[in-house]
Amino acid sequence: MISIIGIVIVLGAIASGYLMEHGKLLVLFQPAELVIIFGAAIGTVVVANPLPTLIRIGKGLAGILTGSPYTKEFYAENLKMMYELFNYVRKAGTAKLEEDVDNPGKSPVFSKYPKFLKSHHAVQFLCDTLRMAVSGGVDPLDIDQMMEVDLEVHHRESAEPIAALTTMADALPGLGIVAAVLGVVITMGALGGPKEEIGHRVAAALVGTFLGILLCYGIFSPLASAMGKQNDAEANYFGFLRMTALAFLKGLSPMIAVEMARRSIPTGVRPSFQEMEAACRGGGKAASKAA
Repeated sequence: MISIIGIVIVLGAIASGYLMEHGKLLVLFQPAELVIIFGAAIGTVVVANPLPTLIRIGKGLAGILTGSPYTKEFYAENLKMMYELFNYVRKAGTAKLEEDVDNPGKSPVFSKYPKFLKSHHAVQFLCDTLRMAVSGGVDPLDIDQMMEVDLEVHHRESAEPIAALTTMADALPGLGIVAAVLGVVITMGALGGPKEEIGHRVAAALVGTFLGILLCYGIFSPLASAMGKQNDAEANYFGFLRMTALAFLKGLSPMIAVEMARRSIPTGVRPSFQEMEAACRGGGKAASKAA
């Protein structure tokens, strides 16, 4: 939502300044120039990237508009979930945990947290790691290295749509020049005609350059940057899950384990110890029994 506000501020400031200089907004309305620039930019992205990357670009842009899900409340809920899970394992045993990680949607713990289940990669990352721990015979250090490799692969995949959108943004000023050149070509063909028509065509050509620069530096470059920050937030969440799994592998007590995981949360969205304790011990049947 904040990104939409930012774009509105950019466009509003430009339009306001233009009107203060007694400009006419109707002159800036050049649909043909926009079709040339924006259409060609989309074409470059389609040419350079496979379909999965294009889909991730769309999802990334949609995620920017809806806002980051990795809030303090989300982390508090995850801490509570892991606290319940650790207590559940202590009571039912690791053999029971194997059924939960094989089918998390039917797990008595995971099924209570639809936000966690909605992130399919997070579910796979955590459940696959816990499955390795349950199976036994694998050193915790080796499992930690497996998690690190998994996170590196996920990070590279997440960076692909950002790089594609950045490349598209960098191409927009050049495509704006292409649109301007085409406008000049049309203007040259109108020489000898009415001065008003020639002036209109020159203005349309210049608008092409204006739109290319505006779309690059005012919209798509900031959007690519916002996608990068969104990916950083997701990476922080997976780091939190990694620390949680590592605490489980070390056999720490439930409260110490979730406290270890809490320390890995970025400070801006990190629940305090009191908030974590209230969330863990204040809700859920497993948590209340453990208290």
